[in-house]
Amino acid sequence: MDRDEACTIYRLLVLQYPRKSGDENFILFENPFQVLVLTILSAQTTDRTVNQIRTSLFLKYPAEKDLARARPEDVEALIRSSGFFRTKARNIIAAAQKIVADFGGEVPKTMEELLMLPGVGRKTANIVLHHAFGINAGIAVDTHVARVSRRIGLSDATTPGKIEQDLTAIFSASVWGDINYLMIRHGREVCTARRPRCDVCVIRQLCRYYLERQEGRAEQDR
Repeated sequence: MDRDEACTIYRLLVLQYPRKSGDENFILFENPFQVLVLTILSAQTTDRTVNQIRTSLFLKYPAEKDLARARPEDVEALIRSSGFFRTKARNIIAAAQKIVADFGGEVPKTMEELLMLPGVGRKTANIVLHHAFGINAGIAVDTHVARVSRRIGLSDATTPGKIEQDLTAIFSASVWGDINYLMIRHGREVCTARRPRCDVCVIRQLCRYYLERQEGRAEQDR
Protein backbone atom coordinates (compact mmCIF):
# COMPACT_ATOMS: atom_id res chain seq x y z
CA MET A 1 0.00 0.00 0.00
CA ASP A 2 1.34 3.44 -0.88
CA ARG A 3 1.33 6.53 1.31
CA ASP A 4 -1.54 8.22 -0.54
CA GLU A 5 -3.82 5.26 0.16
CA ALA A 6 -2.69 5.18 3.78
CA CYS A 7 -3.48 8.89 4.12
CA THR A 8 -6.94 8.31 2.66
CA ILE A 9 -7.55 5.52 5.19
CA TYR A 10 -6.47 7.86 7.98
CA ARG A 11 -8.80 10.63 6.82
CA LEU A 12 -11.76 8.25 6.52
CA LEU A 13 -11.20 6.84 9.99
CA VAL A 14 -10.91 10.32 11.48
CA LEU A 15 -14.29 11.17 9.97
CA GLN A 16 -15.78 7.89 11.17
CA TYR A 17 -14.56 8.30 14.75
CA PRO A 18 -14.74 12.01 15.61
CA ARG A 19 -13.41 12.90 19.02
CA LYS A 20 -13.93 15.43 21.73
CA SER A 21 -10.94 16.60 23.70
CA GLY A 22 -9.60 13.81 25.88
CA ASP A 23 -11.85 10.98 24.72
CA GLU A 24 -8.97 9.27 22.92
CA ASN A 25 -7.92 8.01 26.34
CA PHE A 26 -9.38 4.56 26.89
CA ILE A 27 -8.04 4.57 30.44
CA LEU A 28 -8.81 7.39 32.86
CA PHE A 29 -5.88 9.21 34.39
CA GLU A 30 -4.92 12.52 35.94
CA ASN A 31 -1.14 12.62 35.56
CA PRO A 32 1.83 10.80 33.94
CA PHE A 33 2.29 8.51 36.93
CA GLN A 34 -1.27 7.26 36.64
CA VAL A 35 -1.13 6.67 32.89
CA LEU A 36 2.10 4.72 33.32
CA VAL A 37 0.76 2.48 36.08
CA LEU A 38 -2.62 1.91 34.45
CA THR A 39 -1.07 1.11 31.08
CA ILE A 40 1.14 -1.53 32.70
CA LEU A 41 -1.95 -2.95 34.40
CA SER A 42 -3.94 -2.96 31.15
CA ALA A 43 -1.97 -5.86 29.66
CA GLN A 44 -4.20 -8.89 29.06
CA THR A 45 -7.28 -7.22 30.53
CA THR A 46 -9.92 -4.64 29.61
CA ASP A 47 -9.83 -0.88 29.99
CA ARG A 48 -13.02 -1.14 32.01
CA THR A 49 -11.33 -3.39 34.56
CA VAL A 50 -8.36 -1.04 34.85
CA ASN A 51 -10.59 2.00 35.27
CA GLN A 52 -12.42 0.23 38.09
CA ILE A 53 -9.13 -0.37 39.88
CA ARG A 54 -7.76 3.15 39.58
CA THR A 55 -9.68 4.91 42.38
CA SER A 56 -8.78 2.50 45.17
CA LEU A 57 -5.20 2.09 43.91
CA PHE A 58 -4.36 5.79 43.73
CA LEU A 59 -6.26 6.61 46.89
CA LYS A 60 -3.77 4.41 48.73
CA TYR A 61 -0.76 5.24 46.53
CA PRO A 62 -1.27 8.75 45.13
CA ALA A 63 2.34 9.32 44.01
CA GLU A 64 5.46 7.49 42.89
CA LYS A 65 7.05 7.68 46.34
CA ASP A 66 4.01 6.04 47.92
CA LEU A 67 3.94 3.12 45.51
CA ALA A 68 7.72 2.73 45.81
CA ARG A 69 7.27 1.93 49.53
CA ALA A 70 4.32 -0.42 49.02
CA ARG A 71 4.23 -4.05 50.08
CA PRO A 72 3.60 -6.38 47.11
CA GLU A 73 0.80 -8.24 48.88
CA ASP A 74 -1.08 -4.98 49.52
CA VAL A 75 -0.83 -3.94 45.86
CA GLU A 76 -1.79 -7.43 44.69
CA ALA A 77 -5.02 -7.24 46.68
CA LEU A 78 -5.98 -4.01 44.93
CA ILE A 79 -5.18 -5.11 41.38
CA ARG A 80 -6.15 -8.80 41.55
CA SER A 81 -9.00 -8.40 39.05
CA SER A 82 -6.56 -7.27 36.32
CA GLY A 83 -4.99 -10.73 36.00
CA PHE A 84 -1.31 -11.62 36.33
CA PHE A 85 -1.55 -9.48 39.44
CA ARG A 86 1.63 -10.72 41.12
CA THR A 87 3.82 -9.86 38.14
CA LYS A 88 2.03 -6.55 37.62
CA ALA A 89 2.35 -5.60 41.29
CA ARG A 90 6.04 -6.38 41.21
CA ASN A 91 6.51 -4.33 38.05
CA ILE A 92 4.63 -1.20 39.11
CA ILE A 93 6.37 -1.14 42.50
CA ALA A 94 9.78 -1.61 40.87
CA ALA A 95 8.98 1.05 38.27
CA ALA A 96 7.99 3.51 41.01
CA GLN A 97 11.19 2.73 42.90
CA LYS A 98 13.33 3.38 39.83
CA ILE A 99 11.50 6.62 39.08
CA VAL A 100 12.17 7.82 42.63
CA ALA A 101 15.79 6.64 42.68
CA ASP A 102 16.89 7.53 39.14
CA PHE A 103 14.50 10.15 37.77
CA GLY A 104 13.87 12.50 40.66
CA GLY A 105 10.40 11.11 41.35
CA GLU A 106 9.08 12.09 37.92
CA VAL A 107 8.02 9.84 35.06
CA PRO A 108 10.68 10.22 32.34
CA LYS A 109 9.79 11.83 29.02
CA THR A 110 11.92 9.86 26.57
CA MET A 111 11.52 6.45 24.99
CA GLU A 112 14.99 5.35 26.09
CA GLU A 113 14.38 6.22 29.73
CA LEU A 114 10.88 4.76 29.86
CA LEU A 115 12.18 1.46 28.50
CA MET A 116 14.46 1.27 31.54
CA LEU A 117 11.43 0.89 33.80
CA PRO A 118 10.28 -2.62 34.80
CA GLY A 119 7.16 -3.72 32.96
CA VAL A 120 7.53 -1.10 30.22
CA GLY A 121 7.89 -2.05 26.55
CA ARG A 122 7.50 0.09 23.46
CA LYS A 123 3.70 -0.09 23.48
CA THR A 124 3.46 1.21 27.03
CA ALA A 125 6.17 3.82 26.43
CA ASN A 126 4.42 5.11 23.30
CA ILE A 127 1.12 5.43 25.16
CA VAL A 128 2.72 7.27 28.08
CA LEU A 129 4.63 9.66 25.83
CA HIS A 130 1.60 10.51 23.71
CA HIS A 131 -1.11 10.74 26.36
CA ALA A 132 0.94 12.15 29.23
CA PHE A 133 3.31 14.45 27.36
CA GLY A 134 1.92 14.91 23.85
CA ILE A 135 5.02 13.33 22.31
CA ASN A 136 4.69 11.15 19.20
CA ALA A 137 7.72 8.87 19.41
CA GLY A 138 6.07 5.92 17.66
CA ILE A 139 2.82 3.98 17.39
CA ALA A 140 1.55 1.75 20.18
CA VAL A 141 0.74 -1.65 18.67
CA ASP A 142 -1.77 -3.76 20.59
CA THR A 143 -3.89 -6.67 19.35
CA HIS A 144 -6.39 -4.38 17.59
CA VAL A 145 -3.73 -2.32 15.85
CA ALA A 146 -1.89 -5.46 14.77
CA ARG A 147 -5.02 -7.17 13.41
CA VAL A 148 -6.39 -4.14 11.57
CA SER A 149 -2.99 -3.25 10.10
CA ARG A 150 -2.50 -6.73 8.65
CA ARG A 151 -6.04 -7.00 7.32
CA ILE A 152 -5.93 -3.64 5.59
CA GLY A 153 -2.54 -4.37 4.08
CA LEU A 154 -0.48 -1.81 5.96
CA SER A 155 1.84 -4.51 7.28
CA ASP A 156 2.56 -8.20 6.77
CA ALA A 157 4.62 -8.45 9.95
CA THR A 158 3.67 -10.61 12.92
CA THR A 159 5.58 -8.86 15.70
CA PRO A 160 4.54 -5.55 17.30
CA GLY A 161 7.96 -4.02 16.75
CA LYS A 162 7.99 -4.71 13.01
CA ILE A 163 4.35 -3.65 12.62
CA GLU A 164 5.23 -0.36 14.33
CA GLN A 165 8.13 0.11 11.90
CA ASP A 166 5.83 -0.46 8.93
CA LEU A 167 3.21 1.97 10.24
CA THR A 168 5.65 4.73 11.11
CA ALA A 169 7.19 4.40 7.65
CA ILE A 170 3.89 4.98 5.86
CA PHE A 171 2.17 7.53 8.13
CA SER A 172 3.41 11.03 8.88
CA ALA A 173 4.88 11.45 12.37
CA SER A 174 2.29 14.15 13.08
CA VAL A 175 -0.49 11.51 13.18
CA TRP A 176 1.34 8.65 14.90
CA GLY A 177 -0.42 9.39 18.17
CA ASP A 178 -3.83 9.14 16.48
CA ILE A 179 -3.27 5.80 14.77
CA ASN A 180 -3.55 3.72 17.93
CA TYR A 181 -6.87 5.29 18.89
CA LEU A 182 -8.38 5.04 15.40
CA MET A 183 -7.41 1.42 14.88
CA ILE A 184 -8.58 0.38 18.33
CA ARG A 185 -11.96 1.99 17.68
CA HIS A 186 -12.18 0.38 14.25
CA GLY A 187 -11.03 -2.98 15.58
CA ARG A 188 -13.61 -2.96 18.35
CA GLU A 189 -16.56 -1.66 16.38
CA VAL A 190 -16.10 -2.91 12.80
CA CYS A 191 -12.96 -4.92 12.09
CA THR A 192 -13.55 -7.41 14.89
CA ALA A 193 -11.43 -10.50 15.40
CA ARG A 194 -13.95 -13.21 14.54
CA ARG A 195 -16.33 -11.55 12.12
CA PRO A 196 -15.29 -8.25 10.52
CA ARG A 197 -18.28 -6.13 9.49
CA CYS A 198 -17.07 -5.34 5.99
CA ASP A 199 -20.56 -4.29 4.89
CA VAL A 200 -20.38 -1.15 7.07
CA CYS A 201 -16.64 -0.50 6.80
CA VAL A 202 -15.78 2.96 5.44
CA ILE A 203 -12.34 1.84 4.22
CA ARG A 204 -13.31 -1.45 2.59
CA GLN A 205 -12.47 -0.25 -0.93
CA LEU A 206 -8.88 0.23 0.25
CA CYS A 207 -8.72 -2.90 2.39
CA ARG A 208 -6.74 -5.90 1.15
CA TYR A 209 -8.87 -8.36 3.14
CA TYR A 210 -12.14 -7.08 1.67
CA LEU A 211 -10.83 -6.82 -1.90
CA GLU A 212 -9.37 -10.35 -1.79
CA ARG A 213 -12.68 -11.72 -0.53
CA GLN A 214 -14.53 -9.94 -3.32
CA GLU A 215 -12.10 -11.32 -5.88
CA GLY A 216 -12.52 -14.82 -4.48
CA ARG A 217 -16.30 -14.60 -4.73
CA ALA A 218 -16.04 -13.35 -8.31
CA GLU A 219 -13.86 -16.35 -9.18
CA GLN A 220 -16.42 -18.71 -7.70
CA ASP A 221 -19.20 -17.13 -9.76
CA ARG A 222 -17.39 -17.64 -13.07
